[in-house]
Amino acid sequence: YVPVGTIAAVFEEVLRGHSQFGLVPLENSTDGRIADTLDMFSRHPTRICGQVELEIHHALLARCPRTEIREVYSRPQALSQCRNWLSKHLPGARLVEVTSTSTAAQLAMEKPGAAAIAAMQAGVHYGLDVIAENIEDNAGNTTRFAIIGGTVSPRTGNDKTVIMFQLEHRPGTLADAMSIFKKNKLNLTWIESFPMPGSRGAYYFFVELEGHESELRVRKAIAALQRKTLRLELLGSYPAVSPVAG
Repeated sequence: YVPVGTIAAVFEEVLRGHSQFGLVPLENSTDGRIADTLDMFSRHPTRICGQVELEIHHALLARCPRTEIREVYSRPQALSQCRNWLSKHLPGARLVEVTSTSTAAQLAMEKPGAAAIAAMQAGVHYGLDVIAENIEDNAGNTTRFAIIGGTVSPRTGNDKTVIMFQLEHRPGTLADAMSIFKKNKLNLTWIESFPMPGSRGAYYFFVELEGHESELRVRKAIAALQRKTLRLELLGSYPAVSPVAG
């Protein structure tokens, strides 16, 4: 296990061969898609070979009492997932977004009056006190993670496949693409549009569907979709079952 500071760094470690696999967040039950991850897939189409869903618990960490906290550091997603708790218990604190919870914990260690929202383990690593635990607003807060790496997962009979594609910017192109999935009796479990980096007004579509890339109906759908897209990336297939782990 090798911790890194950003989502981009996870992709870099895998792409350079420094790590066989990487774990990146895809979707949170409170905030939805993780934009940084989808952006990295658009820049570096790395294979997905598995997924896991984890319960996400946030703690408030600091070296000072709660009454002395003036700034709270964390990733945007963590701040968002704790917004109600922060508004109630630290209404006067300034909320500061940083690139990682480890950076937040380091700042809380170094700066007087600073606190971090991070996992409780970060408090142990950086010598911070746990001021409050489980401060997430949604008690069922979970995040779905993708396991990225070069391995092709074998078919299990209960699989999902992820593709990413770009369409021409004209009326009807998305409807035409969706009709391909319907024709091949493929159920979509997730679809997201997000801006194409460096191209104003252009979008990628990130689609998750039921089925394995080795299945005939999936292969036929992808082949038909390739004829209608400007770019298509098959990101991989993986078992659909992912029990929530604490």
